[in-house]
Amino acid sequence: MDHTLLVVLALIAVALIFDYINGFHDAANSIATIVSTRVLTPGQAVIWAAAFNFLAAFGFGTAVAKTVGAGMVDLSVVTSAVIFSGLLGAIVWDLITWYIGLPTSSSHALVGGYAGAAIAKAGLKALVVSGWTKTLIFIVLAPMLGMLLGFIISVITLWMFRNSSPHRVDKWFRRLQLLSAAMYSLGHGTNDAQKTMGIIAGVLLTAGYLDTFRIPFWVILSAHAAIGLGTLSGGWRIVHTMGSKITKLQPFGGFAAETAGAITLFMASGLGVPVSTTHTITGAIIGVGSVRRVSAVRWGVARQIVWAWVLTIPASGLIAAATYAIARQLGAQ
Repeated sequence: MDHTLLVVLALIAVALIFDYINGFHDAANSIATIVSTRVLTPGQAVIWAAAFNFLAAFGFGTAVAKTVGAGMVDLSVVTSAVIFSGLLGAIVWDLITWYIGLPTSSSHALVGGYAGAAIAKAGLKALVVSGWTKTLIFIVLAPMLGMLLGFIISVITLWMFRNSSPHRVDKWFRRLQLLSAAMYSLGHGTNDAQKTMGIIAGVLLTAGYLDTFRIPFWVILSAHAAIGLGTLSGGWRIVHTMGSKITKLQPFGGFAAETAGAITLFMASGLGVPVSTTHTITGAIIGVGSVRRVSAVRWGVARQIVWAWVLTIPASGLIAAATYAIARQLGAQ
C-alpha cells in the first residue's frame, strides 16, 4: 500500500471520527425536546433520531457538502496537513464543550478549524469570501428564523386548539411529536453529515482520486452512518441543557420547536448553507418558550450558550492553526 493511499485512508478515518463525535455532541439537538416532554425515553429517542439521521442519506442532495468542501477554502492551498489540523481543531473543541455541557455548533467548529489551518498555511487569501459570507449571515439568521417560526407555529397551534381540553391536546401532540422529531432528525442528518462529506471529497480530490469535486455515494453512506452511530451514543450532558434548562416544554411546544427547526434546516440545506443545527433548535425552543411569557425562558442559560457560539469559530480555528504549526515543524505540508 503506497504512502498516499495510507494518508488518504487516515484522513478519511479522522473525518468519520469527527462525524461520529458530531453525532453524539449534537444528539441533544434531535432528542432533547422529545425526551424533556417524556414522549420517548432517552434510549428510544436516540434510536429514533439515529435512524432518521441515516435515512437522510437518500434523496436530499449534496449542496452543503459542495459548499464546505470547495466553497469556503481555496482548494489550491489544501493539503493533508491542513485537513488533519482542521479536523483536529474541530474535534478538540467539540470534546471540550461536550465535557462542560455546552451545546455549541459542531458545524462551526469544523469550518472554523478548516479555515484556521488554511490561514496558518497561506494567510487570509486561502478563504473563499462568497462561501463565508452566507455562512456568517446564517449564524445570525438560522437561530432567528428558528425562533420566529417556533413562535408562529406555537401561536397558531394554541389558537387552533383553544377550545380543546389540555388532556386532548397533550394526547394529539404526543403522537405528532414523533413526526416532528423525525423531520428534525432528517434535517439534522441532511445538513450536518454533508459537512464531513465535503471534507472527505476534498481529501480525495487533492490526492488525485477524483478528477472533479463531487461526492461519491459511498462517502454519503459512510458519513450518514457515522453521524447516526454517534447519535446512538447520546450526549446526555447537553440534553439536560437543551431540554430543560432553557425553558420547560409541553408536547405541543416540542412539536412546534422541532417543526420550526426542521423547516429552517431544510431551507438552509436547499441553499447549500452549512448552518448550526444547535443554533437552530435553540432559537426554536426560545421562540416557543417566549409564547407563554418572556420570563419563561431562562435567558442566563441562553446567554452562556450565545457566548459559546461566538467563541466556536475562533477557538477551533486557533487550535487548528496551532496543530498545523506543529505539523509543519515536523515536516508535514
